[in-house]
Amino acid sequence: MSSTPEILRLQETRTPKIPWRKWGPYLSERQWGTVREDYSQDGNAWDYFTHDQARSRAYHWGEDGLAGISDEKQLLCFSVALWNGRDPILKERLFGLTNSESNHGEDVKEYYFYLDSTPTHSYMKYLYKYPQAAFPYGDLIETSKRRNRGDTEYELLDTGIFSGDRYFDVFVEFAKQSPEDLLIQISVSNRGPEPATILVLPTLWFRNTWTWWPGTPKPSLKQVSDQKGGQAVAASHPDLGERYLYCEGDIPLLFTENETNNERIFGTPNASRYVKDGINNYVVQGNQNAVNPEKTGTKAAAHYRLTVGAGKTATIRLRLSDQAPSALRDPFNNFDEIVRNRKREADEFYKSITPTRVSQDEALVMRQALAGMLWSKQYFGFDLDKWLTEHGQDPMKPGGHFMRNSEWFHMVNQHIISMPDKWEYPWFAAWDLAFHTIALSTVDVDFAKEQLDMMLQEFFIHPSGQIPAYEWNFSDVNPPVHAWATIFLYRTEQALKGQGDFEFLKRSFSKLMLNFSWWVNRKDRFGKNLFEGGFLGLDNIGVFDRSAPLPTGGHLEQADGTAWVSLFCQNMLEIAFELAANDPFYEDMAMKFADHFLWIARAMNQTGP
Repeated sequence: MSSTPEILRLQETRTPKIPWRKWGPYLSERQWGTVREDYSQDGNAWDYFTHDQARSRAYHWGEDGLAGISDEKQLLCFSVALWNGRDPILKERLFGLTNSESNHGEDVKEYYFYLDSTPTHSYMKYLYKYPQAAFPYGDLIETSKRRNRGDTEYELLDTGIFSGDRYFDVFVEFAKQSPEDLLIQISVSNRGPEPATILVLPTLWFRNTWTWWPGTPKPSLKQVSDQKGGQAVAASHPDLGERYLYCEGDIPLLFTENETNNERIFGTPNASRYVKDGINNYVVQGNQNAVNPEKTGTKAAAHYRLTVGAGKTATIRLRLSDQAPSALRDPFNNFDEIVRNRKREADEFYKSITPTRVSQDEALVMRQALAGMLWSKQYFGFDLDKWLTEHGQDPMKPGGHFMRNSEWFHMVNQHIISMPDKWEYPWFAAWDLAFHTIALSTVDVDFAKEQLDMMLQEFFIHPSGQIPAYEWNFSDVNPPVHAWATIFLYRTEQALKGQGDFEFLKRSFSKLMLNFSWWVNRKDRFGKNLFEGGFLGLDNIGVFDRSAPLPTGGHLEQADGTAWVSLFCQNMLEIAFELAANDPFYEDMAMKFADHFLWIARAMNQTGP
């Protein structure tokens, strides 16, 4: 692998003082309808916090948006909002059907594409297709409800909303001048046969921490002068420090607070006249009093109105930087050159990691697939102890009604995690994550190892040794594939560098021992080396739910559960052999896993009770 500028940046990320990964695509595309935001009595997360409420209701544990980015703690967020002049609301986040609304379960009803990304997010590109006619929210819901499981899904394209190519392609590109200095370019292409107007509202806001954590200082956004005649928003946060969003052109800036519109949601008075949906109400409803004339708040948007000719493209340039106006006298000097350079460096990086035998088309498929993996990183914040307390539960006290995930009160999640899907599954799934790391190791083996390390840390893994499954039920059982992923990453790095990360292998082995012991002690009910399981793949397809008690009573010893544990044994055996080559302490461990594999093989081959 040749040394490209992006590879050098990856090497620099090992130095805490050069945080190239600090800013990235860590904003979810759906925070509404998640378990984290569910404070219902019946655990119906989908209905407790709906898409319709999302524009007006401040989230507790995260944020969402279109083509969004944030810092690694998701204190400050940026995304793009749009309005075609016909929709009933701003397009601030992706829309989709809930589990009960669609005939095939939850289903996002949008067209968006992750086009490109480097592993340090020094260059990223995203595409969203926005109709020029009113978005058919009601039609999608009502038509889907009338369909049964045997029918096809009713998709956005089926509504006819894209007829005559009357839509906008909205491209959003990010290019980092430095780890804390991001150039943002929004290009709007009119694919229709006639000129069309669109409002583009690049939006900056703080995640609301001051409401949920009493005593937390409230950050602020305010308008400041840009010496070159543009507009700028100054963002001040006690932990993040000072940041500035520079907006090219003499355009208005709109300010409100990222706080719940209690009047709309709950029918109670608002703490402030400026609330989360203030910018929506100003733009869509023409409510002049919905935004703060003092030009301060915790949520702000630049208000661009573009009329784009048929087949033409209009471009907006912004810059989110740690450099103040006094230091950055011309925010858009060399802007285009920097974007071109980062794009060229992305080309060089992907050329360096792409096998020479693949065709040009295959190389593009590989690149965009990896871009999809990199765009699917997400900030995941979830303090289970606080969440349970807010539900009136004390897991250390006996009694009380059952509460989802109550046995996981030790978990404190505040990490960037690779997600299966930032809309449909905007929460980690442990066994999916193990597979993700294999793909991610192609571009960023350090991040891949960090992901596996994270799942085995004391704030994730249960004291019993169980690895948490997924947000809807951390106690469910997933296939034990982390040992397989661990030795795979070790061998990958060994092949690339001539030497594997021995310390990574050693610390992983000790934690994986805990997980193996959990399987043996909790899932081999009768000590016969035949294992029960739960959610073991293929979306749990079966006559009944294998994660729940059997409807007839009794217990099911599963061939797939036992096969997964036999693979676990083989992986641990290989790791133990590798470790024993450097430390004879692990020789006994190698013998242990060889014996256990033979016991499982004997149990599988034995017929009868």
